[in-house]
Amino acid sequence: MNGLVTTIIAFIIALGVLITVHEFGHFWVARRLGVKVLRFSIGFGAPVWLKRGKDGVEYVVAALPLGGYVRMLDEREEDVPEDELPRAFNRQRLSTRTSVVAAGPLANLLFALLAYWAVFMIGDVGMRPLIGDVEANSPAYAAGLRAGDELLAVDDVATPTWERAVYALVEASLDEGDMDIRVRDETGGERTLRASGRLFTPLADGDEGLEAVGLSQLRPRLPPRVGEVISGEPADRAGLEPGDLIVAADGVEVSDWSQWVDLVRASPDESLEVEVERNGERLALSLTPAAHLDGGETVGRIGAAAEIPEGFFDRYQATIRLGPVDAMAAAAGKTWDMTTLTLRAIWGMLSGQLSVNNLGGPITIARSAGQSASIGGVYFLKFLAVLSVSIGVLNLLPVPVLDGGHLMFYLVEAVRGRPLSEQAQMLGQKIGLALLLALMGLALYIDLNRVLVN
Repeated sequence: MNGLVTTIIAFIIALGVLITVHEFGHFWVARRLGVKVLRFSIGFGAPVWLKRGKDGVEYVVAALPLGGYVRMLDEREEDVPEDELPRAFNRQRLSTRTSVVAAGPLANLLFALLAYWAVFMIGDVGMRPLIGDVEANSPAYAAGLRAGDELLAVDDVATPTWERAVYALVEASLDEGDMDIRVRDETGGERTLRASGRLFTPLADGDEGLEAVGLSQLRPRLPPRVGEVISGEPADRAGLEPGDLIVAADGVEVSDWSQWVDLVRASPDESLEVEVERNGERLALSLTPAAHLDGGETVGRIGAAAEIPEGFFDRYQATIRLGPVDAMAAAAGKTWDMTTLTLRAIWGMLSGQLSVNNLGGPITIARSAGQSASIGGVYFLKFLAVLSVSIGVLNLLPVPVLDGGHLMFYLVEAVRGRPLSEQAQMLGQKIGLALLLALMGLALYIDLNRVLVN
């Protein structure tokens, strides 16, 4: 239940923050350029909260929090008093209308820049790009990657963390040409591999893509030793104590803490016969994990944590912490990289190079929000930055209904010297709405398919 609550809260916060940022961009620029704003709404439908501000602006939080809007004075929507005509949106110069419309997506990109800036100053902690198993005859094996290798760079782009390494491989793969991958093996020797980008195209499918290319991340293998036992929980009632080494469960030898966790999670309300080592002696205990709802799945939980030796994670972690100036430069580069990667991924799906299974709807976004929030604040901030870039880029696409569709109409107006007819614009809006609804339906279908299959 706690996992589900975290997911819901994180999803609401993420949407609330990014929708507010986007709409505030439209709102702020409109007000600065003399356009009268009637309503600033987060969400659609009936207002659940409304406050009237200066100049009669209504600030609203509405019932359906899947978007928002800024309603401006406009003769196309209502009669406008004579003295208010100069402040109507439709009466503004082309440059003013363009600035107001473009401000929303640009606000999302600016938010991503500031979020990454904060991340780099706080300290971006990630896992070093150490490779675990590499499947024989897989694309990764064909590229020359081997277990124990550390990814150092892809086409001269440094890869200090696993996340950066995957992004670099995906970005290079979209070019479909050859790429250079610099790695360091377990002995400290470095080598450069020349590989076809096509080998790593499946990486765009996220974690599932890792399996498709035959890669796995080297994970820390914690000894199965108990570090903490929560009073009153199943571990405590069974007699487990801090310092106990889990040797076996139901006759299966336990080699590390991850394996132990998997056994516990797979056994809700089922008795486990556990063998532990305590002070050099072997003891037999009977332990029944309690059933616990985690993300819609019932799993076992015992209320015990692993003992983590001092410095255990040092080999696996990398921290990037920069000063304000260097952090801003790194944030600008990161924002640009994510923007171009998003555009190339969209083109890849449109051209058939990438699978449409890369689309993520509300369920995928909610799960990602919950997972990042449960890991820590920095990870959630990085998630917000990635999502904000996606919102900004998607809204700039030349699809009627979206901001980019309006900008496309304004470009036509600039070329023709006069706007398109209202009939042409309405037809474009209908086509754009149909495309948007179809895309949303496809994303939701893919979401539901992921949930049902997994």
